[in-house]
Amino acid sequence: MSRSGTFVDDWRSGSWDSQRRVVVLLGIGVLLAGLVSWADYETLPATTYFVWLLLGMLTLRFEALLPLTGLVLVVALAAMVHAGPLTGARVAVAATLLVSSALILYQSSRQRSGLPAPLSEALLAELKGRLQAQGKVPPLPPGWSAQSAMLASHGAGYAGDFLVADLTDDGRRLEMVLVDVCGKGVAVGPQALQFAGALGGLIGALPPAELLRAANRFLLRQRSDESFATAVHVLVDLTDGAWTVTSAGHPPALRYVAADTTWHVDGARGTALGVVPDPELHASTGTLGPGEALMFYTDGVVESRDTDLDEGIAWLQRTARQAVARGFAGAARRVLAEVPRGDDDRAVLILHRAGG
Repeated sequence: MSRSGTFVDDWRSGSWDSQRRVVVLLGIGVLLAGLVSWADYETLPATTYFVWLLLGMLTLRFEALLPLTGLVLVVALAAMVHAGPLTGARVAVAATLLVSSALILYQSSRQRSGLPAPLSEALLAELKGRLQAQGKVPPLPPGWSAQSAMLASHGAGYAGDFLVADLTDDGRRLEMVLVDVCGKGVAVGPQALQFAGALGGLIGALPPAELLRAANRFLLRQRSDESFATAVHVLVDLTDGAWTVTSAGHPPALRYVAADTTWHVDGARGTALGVVPDPELHASTGTLGPGEALMFYTDGVVESRDTDLDEGIAWLQRTARQAVARGFAGAARRVLAEVPRGDDDRAVLILHRAGG
């Protein structure tokens, strides 16, 4: 690996060694600019030093940004004074430079991650990627397909709805858990990632009810009033279509019956996770025949301020029937596209067995 590559990697880690090197490089640049301004102020007036402040804000942590900001101010103001009398315009530039420096330092000090803004964004992007990777359904045997569509509240890139899936090595048993964590959007992203990691380690290793009870204990250990979630677990035998759905406070699943081209409401119910030590979990069973499907979704799809759960489910039954009339491919996205924009995250998951 080249030295430049190593330096970039170190900077992305936010290490103090890389921060010191960036400060030195930027400081040298400021001093060189100061020599030019000292010799010919009109070539590099004080207004050009805003660039150094912005570069510092984008590349440095707060502690490293402090000395660079001080150096920029000293060099810029010294060059301004040396250039001649302080006119009203120059005083205005100096005042603007001081206020901008204060605002940049304040913004940097408010970074909760302790990293510069670009690195904080990269951290969030990595978090989003890991959360989405957890929800990828493995390739299924011929005749089976699974699709999901998710949309965060207000169009943000991070949501409290997530999916965890597992397919046995022999390709016979598929397990999926769709979860809706308390909260929405960016604020609940870290909590969703933590919970997804815990479920990712449990799925496939425990029976459905035991998995959900273990997840419940995990949330209770967080000791937070907002550490609760609803979840629905589905276990499907891909050889004969036998399925078991176990719900923990989640909206009821829908089952598509090919004979009457209708989505029927499943009866599995239960208590949300992270609320009580021993949640009530109800399961339902059945068999998916050729051309039939199961649909799972979060409450953001069917609930709003203007409609209750029953009305929302009835709306979803009608919408989903229309969505699959053109075929199941892309049906989850078509359903989600019909959901009115709201303040909650939304997710739809469809498992379909192709017709014979």
